[in-house]
Order: sequence, then structure tokens, then C-alpha cells
Amino acid sequence: MKTQSTNKLPIVLAGLLLGILMASMDNTIVATAMGNIVGELGGLDHFVWVTSAYMVAELAGMPIFGKLSDMYGRKKFFVFGMIVFMLGSVLCGTANSITELALYRAVQGIGGGALIPIAFAIMFDTVPLDKRGKLTGLFGAVFGLSSIFGPLAGAYITDHITWQWIFYINLPIGIAAFMMVTLFYKESHERSKQPIDWMGAATLLTGVICFMFALELGGKQLAWNSWIILALFAMAFVMLVLFVLAERRAEEPIISFRLFRNKLYTSSVLCGLFSGGSFIVASVYIPIFIQGVLGGSATNSGLVLLPMMVGSVITATVSGFLMSKISYRNIMIPTLVLFTGGMVLASTLTAESSRFIVTLYMVLIGLGIGGSFSVLGTAVMHGLSYKQRGMASSTFNFTRSLGMTIGITVFGLIQSRSFTGSLSSGGMNTTSLPEGFDLKDPHILLAPETRSLIPSELLKPISDTLASSIAVTFAWAIVPAALALAAATLMGRKKLDETAELKREAMVDSEEEGETPENEKLVMVP
Repeated sequence: MKTQSTNKLPIVLAGLLLGILMASMDNTIVATAMGNIVGELGGLDHFVWVTSAYMVAELAGMPIFGKLSDMYGRKKFFVFGMIVFMLGSVLCGTANSITELALYRAVQGIGGGALIPIAFAIMFDTVPLDKRGKLTGLFGAVFGLSSIFGPLAGAYITDHITWQWIFYINLPIGIAAFMMVTLFYKESHERSKQPIDWMGAATLLTGVICFMFALELGGKQLAWNSWIILALFAMAFVMLVLFVLAERRAEEPIISFRLFRNKLYTSSVLCGLFSGGSFIVASVYIPIFIQGVLGGSATNSGLVLLPMMVGSVITATVSGFLMSKISYRNIMIPTLVLFTGGMVLASTLTAESSRFIVTLYMVLIGLGIGGSFSVLGTAVMHGLSYKQRGMASSTFNFTRSLGMTIGITVFGLIQSRSFTGSLSSGGMNTTSLPEGFDLKDPHILLAPETRSLIPSELLKPISDTLASSIAVTFAWAIVPAALALAAATLMGRKKLDETAELKREAMVDSEEEGETPENEKLVMVP
């Protein structure tokens, strides 16, 4: 089996890292600028579609592009994703209405769905065994960095340039990544035409679209018990059933359920699902706590996440080094214990908590989540043949992103109900508030200009209530954190084993040369 030229490998890896950074931070950078965007384009009642369109297209595309890359080659679909993402970025910058922007964001999402899972699969294909652990840690660290840099970059660009540049900034990054991968990545595997699972693709797309729109619109533009939301959930369930039936019959399924017979794969996917759903709480609500409770600025609320970023980079990198020495499970258990402990401590936050205490908790959470960024992405591809890696990587990334999306919705509902419920039962005298102030909207506490208009005798109890609601949200987020820890205990004793990997590659070479034509489609080496 031919391998990538080692002289060109660093250039290829740099291109993949740029692609991951660009695609993974896109939603966070846009969310920060939404106030400016709505202020210029209007359409406050439709702004939710700007985020929803991207997430729906990205999530729906991940498993499909991952499977196609297994069948027809990774390079062409990574390049396709890069071109579509940059095209969508240009279009977004030229949008004249919120509807146009939402449509163009869907184009971006299609490209993003190809970039992240295929980048991880290419890295796994091309990096020599003795360096794979280190570089997996680097890839995981970049994925974690995106959740921090996105809000900071979005705030800076909208404050000092114009909101259009949050999209245009993708062009120099994307062109650099495109050139690096196009010119220097040489695929070595031969491909033969295989049937496409059209039924699986159609049911998966329809189901994801219905489910995502139900989550995004429910409780915001439509009541959770409205017939539209209920119909979307019902349709998503029907499509899920049809998708399972289609995959069981397909010759080349988009998601092979045979993969889930592997305990390491299944436990890693579950760990990613639950840890992603819990981690999103820290990313979203700590900045709100800094602004709404401690009275920090938007920039300070973003900077408070830097300690969490540093912690995640440390453990992502160290975990990458350790994967060839100790088992995946023995890396994940102690890091997730730290993560769960950090979430427990965060659930004790009050309005009297100091900035130092918040920073300390963020460091613990960052140290705890960092291992998952590098270890899980490798564990899901452990022992799989070349023809299965794209599907495994895309399924894992799809599941983790889905966990974050569900987490945003569920924990957002918990925080909102806790906040409004406490305000309603508190019996505050709101007659001294300026006209038009709605205390049920916590965003009035986030901007210094609106905070200054609230009388001091009301500001403290409102801030206390917001702090309490955020603490309650962290308390509930302990549940998925603990479930992620439980899933990690089931990962077994496997590690990044050079001997097993060489054996697997030899088996794949034999398949490609026709020596074992009747071999099992799913090749796994313990």
C-alpha cells in the first residue's frame, strides 16, 4: 500500500487543520455577530433560521459525505466541501435580507458537513503510526480551540470592521487549505464503482431536517405543543425507522450497524454524544454568567473561556501522546472524572462567586473535556479497514454535534424556565423599571447600557436569580457528564497498537490485490 510522501505530509496536515478550524468555529463566530446582522438586515423574527440552516445542512451531510469518501476517495469530497463552504461564505457576505442569509448559510453547511469528518479520516490514513497519537492530539486541540476563538473573533470583527467579514475571513483560510490539500495530498487507494444507498440518504436527510427544525423552532417561534412541532418530531421518528430498515438492506449502507457490534466503537460514540451535550453548557452559560451576574463586558465574557481552552489543549495533546502507551479507557476515565467534578463545582456558582473561582472551574472543565477531543476520534477508527474510516469518523462527529445541539435546546429550556419561574414567584416591584423592560429576557442584563438603566435595588435580586438559574442548569448537565464517564468505563483495554495496525493494513492490502475476495466487509483487528 502506497503512503503519502513524508516531505509533503506537514503541508497536507496544515491544510486539514485550517479546514477543521474554519468549519468548526463558523457557528460560534456567527452567533456573536447576530445582533449586528439583525440590526442591519432586519428580520428579528427569522434570525433563528440563520443558525438552523447551517446546522441542519452540516449534520445531514456528515454521514453521507463520510460514506462517499470511503467509496470514491476522500480528496475529491474534501475539496468539494472546501469549494462549497467558500462559495457559501461569499454569498453570505452579499446577503441583503435575513432570508437570503439563511439560504446561503445552508450552502455553507453542506460544505462544512464534508470538511470535519473527512479531515480526521485523511489524517488517520496518512500519518505514520509512530506520530499518529501526537497529531491526533493536535487535531483535537484545534477542534476544541474553535469553540473559544469563534466568539472572540466574531466580537472583534463586528466591533472593528463589519459583520460581512465574519464570512469573508473564510476565503484566505479556505484558499490556503484548498491549495495545500489539492496540490500535495496524493491518495493511494484504488476505487471501484459501488451502489449508492439512495433510500438511506433520503430518509436520513429528511429525518435530520425535521428533527433539527423541531429543536430550533420549538419554544422560540412555535410552542412545543403546537401541531407543527409535534408533526416534525413525528416525521423525524418515522424517517428514523425507515432509515434503519433501509440500512439493514443496503449493499453499501451510509451507516453500517455492524460497527456498533464493536464495544469500543459504540462506547466511544456514546461518550462523544453525552460529553458534547454537557460541555456545551459551559461554553454557553459561563459567558452569560460573567456578563449578566458579574457585570463583565462581552469581550471579557469571551476571554473567561480562555482558561478552559488552555486546559483542553493540554489534555488533548497529552492524551494524544499517551494513546500508544495506555488504553483509551484509562485516558478517558480520569479526564472525565475531572470534567464531571468541574460541572459539579460549577453548579455551586452564586452571584457572590469571584472571577477567580469561575476561572478555576473553567480550567477543571477544560482539562476534563480535552481528552475527548483527541482520544475518541481515534478510538472510533481503531482496527477498522480503510474503507470504513470515513463512515466511522462522520458518524462519530455527527453524533457529537447532535449531542451539542440537543444540549443547547434542553438546557436552554431548563435555564429559561428556572429564571422566569423564580422571577414570577419573587414578587419584585418592577414599577421603577424603564418602560418596555421585560425581566423574562435575561439579555437585558448582558449589555452594560441596559444594566445601567436598572435600579440598584432591582439589579441585585435579578442577578441573583440569573446566577441561580445557571447553577441549576449546570446541575442538570452533570447527568450527561456522568453518562459519558459511564460509557468510558466500557471502552475496554485497547490502545493505539502498532502491531495490530500493521496487521490490519496487511489485510487491507490483500483485499485490494484480490487475495481474499470473500473477506468480511467490516475488517476489524482487536
